[in-house]
Amino acid sequence: MSTDHTPTAAAPALTYAPVRADADALLHYGALFAACFPGSAKFTPAYLRWLYLDNPDGPAAGYDAWDGERLAAHYVCVPGQALLGGQPARVLLSLNTATHPDYQGKGLFTRLAALTYDSARAQGYDAVYGVANANSTPGFIRKLGFQLVRPLEARVGLGGVGTRAHGQGAPVSFERLRGAAALAWRCANPDNPVRMRRAGALWRFDAAALGLARAYGELALPSDPALAGVAEASAAGGWAPARLYLGLVPDSERSFAGYPTIPARLRPSPLNLIYRSLSGRVAALDPAAIRFSFLDFDAY
Repeated sequence: MSTDHTPTAAAPALTYAPVRADADALLHYGALFAACFPGSAKFTPAYLRWLYLDNPDGPAAGYDAWDGERLAAHYVCVPGQALLGGQPARVLLSLNTATHPDYQGKGLFTRLAALTYDSARAQGYDAVYGVANANSTPGFIRKLGFQLVRPLEARVGLGGVGTRAHGQGAPVSFERLRGAAALAWRCANPDNPVRMRRAGALWRFDAAALGLARAYGELALPSDPALAGVAEASAAGGWAPARLYLGLVPDSERSFAGYPTIPARLRPSPLNLIYRSLSGRVAALDPAAIRFSFLDFDAY
């Protein structure tokens, strides 16, 4: 989410500090989100604690801008593991961005992002990625140097989407990596729990989305007995009659049989995968070699 990408004047004399996850900070963050996104009810202390503190890949990374005791702006990225150019890497998901209405138009988002990326680079993170809508994409590209990798597929259908079994898929330029602990955390989202089920050689995931159509994704995972326990602990319920697929697969595997694309006029906003290298290991992603699903960003 983003509310400030267009700096027009010098920033006020504020204090910049790394984000925190203590109870007082989470209350400040919740109040800022309420002021910026009054229609959203997801930013509860429980949700923010889960997102910022409980992630087994590490606590949230980011910066705040404070005007005395008043929180003016906030930017957070969530750590994760990924295959980047075929090699394991530490990455950040660019996620929560909010600038209080009284401080918008002063370039605070750009300032907080620069501080976050400099700190992350020093901590050994290789890259930051995100999913941006049509309004926020230009700011990330022009002001922060992100690559516009590719618009996400948006499709509704039935059954699987044709994911290859583990070890049989095409080489990838980018793919998130998750073990049992990371999947258990992802499924335990207190705002929208994710269901996980075994389907032959694959694991299937779904979460509440649009009416009867639930967000859907598939993963080909290495053998791990702990995965069965994660699935057993995930939310219960039957599979939805229709499945919403938001993501990308390598071009060599594209088929999407039974998953017609959603016409552009019926989509709230096109969603774009964006990417920025921090370490220089992989300067840009190959758009034709991306494996990505709803599990990899915050839509559901």
